[in-house]
Amino acid sequence: MQRGVGRALVAADHAVLFELPLANGRRADVVSLDRDGRFTIIEIKSGLADFQADHKWPDYKEFCDFFAFAVAADFPDGIIPADEGLLIADGFGAEFERSPRPELLSAPRRKAMLIRFARASASRLQSLLDPMIEARP
Repeated sequence: MQRGVGRALVAADHAVLFELPLANGRRADVVSLDRDGRFTIIEIKSGLADFQADHKWPDYKEFCDFFAFAVAADFPDGIIPADEGLLIADGFGAEFERSPRPELLSAPRRKAMLIRFARASASRLQSLLDPMIEARP
């Protein structure tokens, strides 16, 4: 599902990172940055048990302008909170079933996220170019 979510976001002209560590110690499944500098975090849920066991997802919302869950097509209806965005995804793509509500970041938080996103992106690229360098979060 991660690949499908990434493809959908790239098709919507977002830059995408997977597994981005956040300042609160959490690690977001998918973080994207659009051309307007807005962040979207997508929390991927592999199934009902995964969602029911996860009580940390509200911790991601303070680091993005838009928040949504991504689930498979057979995920039970009505489980994901109605006020959160929802994507239906598989390994090949994803589509928004419900658009996420905007909750815009403050200027200091946006700057911190931009720096975190840029540093992680550059570090991951450098580690691909030079295997002697380990990517940093």
